[in-house]
Amino acid sequence: MTVTATEMQTSDEDKLRADFYGFLGALLSGPPSKELLKQTASLSGDDSDLGAAINAMARVATISKPSAVESEFNALFIGLGRGELLPYASFYLTGFLNEKPLAALRKEMAGLRIEREKNVFEPEDNIASLFEMMAGMIAGRFGALVPLDRQTAFFNKHIASWASHFFTDLEGAKNSVFYASVGAAGSAFLEIEREAFRMNAG
Repeated sequence: MTVTATEMQTSDEDKLRADFYGFLGALLSGPPSKELLKQTASLSGDDSDLGAAINAMARVATISKPSAVESEFNALFIGLGRGELLPYASFYLTGFLNEKPLAALRKEMAGLRIEREKNVFEPEDNIASLFEMMAGMIAGRFGALVPLDRQTAFFNKHIASWASHFFTDLEGAKNSVFYASVGAAGSAFLEIEREAFRMNAG
């Protein structure tokens, strides 16, 4: 029997995956609000690499003031002219913004019925948007749950090819304090996703 995407049910594991993609996407889309920083401080992880990274992120969030994290975000991603980091697939893969990776992403977004919000003007291949897209695909926010094989293809093409490098840069950036812990959590999460996709493909 063939199970279609519309017949699929989101498992508890997939709900957690979608939530964590969405959570990291929120932290990377703009300076976290007081509420989001408080939510981060309340997290607790297990003894895995990701759990340890989550615990570290929670500890840093506990002692961080929203104004300090906002200044950090601006220095990292906005700055005078540009921030310390450019969190875009095109830049990491080609050295330039608005290149072929962005065009390929837009084509795939159309096929998945994903539309950019009207009040968002930056290129869609930024890390926050890509994580929000993954969350939406897993949770079925774009009309239907996206099958695992298509999630895998999207992840491998648009995220795995560069995001680990970005998160390593985020951990080591001179302006990173709170966001160094976000980088560590992002790296650990990507490793879990990459391995899970690899095992399912096998």
